[in-house]
Amino acid sequence: MGQRLDHWLATQLTDVSRVRVQQLIEQKKIQLNGTSPKSSLRLHGGETILITGEVALPPLHAFAEDIPLDVVYEDHEIAVINKSAGMSVHAGSGKDESGSKGTLVNALLHRFGTLSQAEGLRPGIVHRLDKNTSGLIVVAKTDTAHRKLAQQFLRREVKKTYLTLVHGWMPEKQGTINSPISRDLLRRERMTTRRQTGRKAVTHWKVLKTLDGKYGKFSFLEIKIETGRTHQIRVHLASVGHPVAGDVLYGAPRVLRGYGGTAQETASLDRHFLHSSGLQFEHPTRHKPLALEQPLPEELVDFLRNLGH
Repeated sequence: MGQRLDHWLATQLTDVSRVRVQQLIEQKKIQLNGTSPKSSLRLHGGETILITGEVALPPLHAFAEDIPLDVVYEDHEIAVINKSAGMSVHAGSGKDESGSKGTLVNALLHRFGTLSQAEGLRPGIVHRLDKNTSGLIVVAKTDTAHRKLAQQFLRREVKKTYLTLVHGWMPEKQGTINSPISRDLLRRERMTTRRQTGRKAVTHWKVLKTLDGKYGKFSFLEIKIETGRTHQIRVHLASVGHPVAGDVLYGAPRVLRGYGGTAQETASLDRHFLHSSGLQFEHPTRHKPLALEQPLPEELVDFLRNLGH
């Protein structure tokens, strides 16, 4: 089986990102042997490939906003941000300006002025974190840095570490979940592992601590992922019966109810307990290794303390 068309084109078109290649294919600006192929088509050699135009992008819904940013690392080409929970990385393409406020992209435009344009609608954004996931995210200031970082992500050379708290005790001290992930056809805002078709996803987990208190049993985990699918950690852990604390979308209770004593106590978390704690990658132009870490934010530390740990 040959290489995917979009993967191969991204290696050949050194000034074009993989996302832009996929957009060219979706907009039928790539012809293969006179037909309009899909991104996932496998090449066998000897094909004739023709690029017939440029990507037509919808209007950008990003604008500079004076929003505080926790910048962990910065130079002329890249920056690493400690994103807070509750901040969307970027606005959706269908949103108007009123629905596009408060995004990471807006804050970045105010802080840095210019960002890479390789992603078009998502300037500077090389990878993403869910709105209610906190922690480290790397952004690109130049198109060259963006393309080279994107290649590292594509080759799975970027090492990503997360910390999470899940309901229940895991069956072993460590393990791997490798169920393919696809969109849930009944609830479109969710992903699922239940469909036969899906994209490969690999999540490694390791138990750092087990908790057993008035609100029940929990496992505090270190997570390393090989792939970066939408909601990957959340849907994988929920699929094995251990949803992330606070993640109502994937089955966690909205309110924890304690037991014991004369009055029932409650606890809640207005975000899910998932934090991007570590990033390791090679600087895209200086070619030196970078390893960055960020501890749990205060609200998650307080939540653990409230659980009695």
